[in-house]
Amino acid sequence: MNVQVVKTLLLATSVTIVALAVILFPEHTLQASKSGLSMWWNIVFPSLLPFFIISELLIGIGVVRFIGILLEPLMRPLFRVPGSGAFVFAMGVASGFPAGAKYTAHLRQNNDITAIEGERLVSFTNCSNPLFIFAAVGVGFFHNPALGVILAAAHYGGNIMVGLVMRFHHPEDHHPTVTIRSHQSRLSLAFSALHDTRMNDKRPFGKMMGDAVHSSIKTLLMVGGFIILFSVLNELLSVIGLAPLLAGALRSILILLQLPPELDVPLLSGMFEITLGSQLASESSATLVAQAMITSFILAFNGLSVQAQVASILADTDIRFKPFFFARLLHGFFAAFLTLVIWKPLYLNYLSSGNESLPVLNREDTPSIIESVYSFLEQTGPWITLFFLLTFIVLFTQQFNQTKRKGFK
Repeated sequence: MNVQVVKTLLLATSVTIVALAVILFPEHTLQASKSGLSMWWNIVFPSLLPFFIISELLIGIGVVRFIGILLEPLMRPLFRVPGSGAFVFAMGVASGFPAGAKYTAHLRQNNDITAIEGERLVSFTNCSNPLFIFAAVGVGFFHNPALGVILAAAHYGGNIMVGLVMRFHHPEDHHPTVTIRSHQSRLSLAFSALHDTRMNDKRPFGKMMGDAVHSSIKTLLMVGGFIILFSVLNELLSVIGLAPLLAGALRSILILLQLPPELDVPLLSGMFEITLGSQLASESSATLVAQAMITSFILAFNGLSVQAQVASILADTDIRFKPFFFARLLHGFFAAFLTLVIWKPLYLNYLSSGNESLPVLNREDTPSIIESVYSFLEQTGPWITLFFLLTFIVLFTQQFNQTKRKGFK
């Protein structure tokens, strides 16, 4: 039978089963939807939006081109991507997923990178942001700020290792480093590129900012939809009885790797949605090091919810999703392994020993900056989200009216 026919049957059957489950279990669906919406409304939207808007402006003004030319000698030999990949990596770390995919797709649409370079770049720039790792997971779930250091070190270290491995992806694809004329330094060439980019973009700064807000909110609306959808799917798997079967398969793998089998349900949940998986891992009866390893794997794998967001963003380009999925598995194993490696020298011998050289991590009476930011978002996040959604409606209405008036002319 044709592969495409089989794929069509599988998709039709899967969607039909999900639709029936939603109809048969409306209460579970509603609760899961509310849980996903709450996380997006309170935390995800207000924490990611400023980064997205600022990044759009930096790209439009030409700062990314400037950084790209300056850092070409570093990024090209290490990861075989242009220097602008450093900007994508920095924004991916700072703002979290799916920022890495969003800016990689942006560079590809502007022909700043090739499709193969895009596949390499997106594989190691889609990170979890520090706010989530330290505040939500370390403090919120584990009640252990010091554990956030271990998770962050393993997460970002694993990402760099993935980038070094993915540099061998399509080794036949060669792209020379930006050549520099003898009379022009790299810094002056970077400034020239910045100025040319700004001059070639004919939009006034106000228009550029409005477009940045509009584009960023559209992306975050898509992100919110995926978060809610996969929260519902994760809940329905438990309700219809598929979760125990899938968890049984994962239990065998955990036993083979000499990890506690009771982490099977957290691992399964985390493969769908990282927040729920991390929370369940923190509540399990396994040892702390095993909990940390599984949580590191969950954070690195990103969950199918985030991967679906990335697939949706990459669909507008010729960058393939399969290398990204392979990189997520690779990152998961790297992060879990690094957690085990640094556990004794960093956590047991230093962070948990009462060493007062890291007072922010060890003192319970003084919240860290990240904890304070997380608490601030929980209190003001809904108002920030509401304000910018109203702004999006105004911008969308203006663009619609302008398009309509042009159509009449």
